[in-house]
Amino acid sequence: MSSIIKNLDLHSKGVWLPIIISLLLFIYALFMPKKEIDWREFYVTFGIVGYIAWISDSLFGKMLDLVDFGHPKITGIGEFLSYSLIPSSMAVIYLNYLEQTTNKWKLTILFTIISIFIEWAMRNVGYMKAHGWSFFFSIPLYFVVYAFLLPFHRKLIQCKQD
Repeated sequence: MSSIIKNLDLHSKGVWLPIIISLLLFIYALFMPKKEIDWREFYVTFGIVGYIAWISDSLFGKMLDLVDFGHPKITGIGEFLSYSLIPSSMAVIYLNYLEQTTNKWKLTILFTIISIFIEWAMRNVGYMKAHGWSFFFSIPLYFVVYAFLLPFHRKLIQCKQD
């Protein structure tokens, strides 16, 4: 039993923050009024974005060792939720509001700021430790994801109604 608790990495500094943020975003994504995204698009987006997030963790976190979440040798519950729920929930929420907005760029900037704030908060509480990763990488990355990649993804997965 103690090895299970150890592997959950519940004793890492600031682990409470990714748990709270990921659960709040996931619950909101599940229960928000689905105006511009249906359940099929939700499912596909959640899976694809989650997969890309885990590939990114493998590349940047493990292979290049640019960032650690919690204990560097353990993938605990905080890191699991950070990669499984936060990016996917943010993507689903963004796509749900994308078609409703009159200005795509305002929404893109808002979600870029929210993503930067989440990253800053995780660093600030000591849960995320950067080893060469910088906000100067994150800001353009988030912007490109929200401005170009997610809208392109949306066009690929949308079903055309006859």
